[in-house]
Amino acid sequence: MTIVAARTALIVIDLMPRIVSQDLGPHRGADVVARSASLASAFRAAGGVVVPVRVERPNVAEQPPGSDFVPEMAPRPGDVEIVKRTIGAFYGTGLAEALRDRGVDTVVLAGIATTMGVESTARAAADLGFEVVFASDAMSGMTAAEHEHALSVVLPRFGAVLTTAELLAELR
Repeated sequence: MTIVAARTALIVIDLMPRIVSQDLGPHRGADVVARSASLASAFRAAGGVVVPVRVERPNVAEQPPGSDFVPEMAPRPGDVEIVKRTIGAFYGTGLAEALRDRGVDTVVLAGIATTMGVESTARAAADLGFEVVFASDAMSGMTAAEHEHALSVVLPRFGAVLTTAELLAELR
């Protein structure tokens, strides 16, 4: 499978200190951040779109500490920064329109948590007609069991599941 950077967006879900620091499985938050940052650098260098996504709790006066992006995923010029208030990154954010305006037809998903924000975003992406690819080791679940179930049963129904190394090898 070839990943054409000019038509592809890397969407990285909820890599925020308060989420990355949780006890996750099977991958530690720091490992997900490192792999996601590696993918983001490669996508930017190849002319792809990077979409850092973070969540804000609706109807609260102040967000909890650690609600900004981890430094490695801070938005850079040319990125499409998304702040969501739901589980997935598409609803109410203008993300689909921003991607279409940039000629994107394929999305690569990474982030935390596999069975929450990543899966919800994948379902919406598929419903909206985007091709979907998953960076299996640049995401993690709250437990290894739920992550592995998603990778083996649920996510392959929406798109290709590749490792970070496989994605980097296929990026053109």
